[in-house]
Amino acid sequence: MAQPIRVLIVDDHPVVRRGLRVLLEVQDGFEVAGEAGDGPAALALAAGRSPDVILLDLKLPGMDGIAVLGELAARGCAARVLVLTSMTEPASAGAALRSGAAGVLYKDVDPDALVRAVRAVHDGHLLLAPEAAGPLLRSASRGVPGLDALTPREREVLAEIARGRSNREIARALGVAEKTVKTHVSSVLAKLGVQDRTQAALVAVRHGNSLRRAVQRAGVEGGASPPMAKSCGHTR
Repeated sequence: MAQPIRVLIVDDHPVVRRGLRVLLEVQDGFEVAGEAGDGPAALALAAGRSPDVILLDLKLPGMDGIAVLGELAARGCAARVLVLTSMTEPASAGAALRSGAAGVLYKDVDPDALVRAVRAVHDGHLLLAPEAAGPLLRSASRGVPGLDALTPREREVLAEIARGRSNREIARALGVAEKTVKTHVSSVLAKLGVQDRTQAALVAVRHGNSLRRAVQRAGVEGGASPPMAKSCGHTR
């Protein structure tokens, strides 16, 4: 039997935490690893209980969600972080992704869509609310010359970036040194004309079909198509 997805819930409102706990506990394949109402408590539980996915609010007392994301990354936390926030500005979503989040959803998301989102993030997808995805995709795609300038290996690295993987994870997946991956990432960013790996991932989403065809032609994944970022619908 497959192991349940262990989820840590981080929100400063007890009612929200309770609602999320109830939602997850009635689903098959989920286990609530704990609840935290602030950043330090979230970091302690992340270290002590090893969740698979962290549901993280950006508005937290004292240490906000962006700071928590940065600290999780600095500590090498393996959990995938899905931001669930009421902050609907695209800039907030971009900051969360650049800080290491694997996805951003808004708190008016449909409950069933949220459950699917947790599964998708756990499976390695980058996931964005439609309102966040549109502006970020448009921003990331301005002036992009396309994928033709990338070498086969760089296309493979870009596909892994679109999965939300770190340099260390990409190195392990491709069987190369982490230093080599860093070099490829720098080259990908330069050739695509983007500033960071988040924008590169969004370009990969925008040009997903082209990237898949390029990866398949190069034979770098034996014809398998890498999972690209998803957009998760919601109701108002």
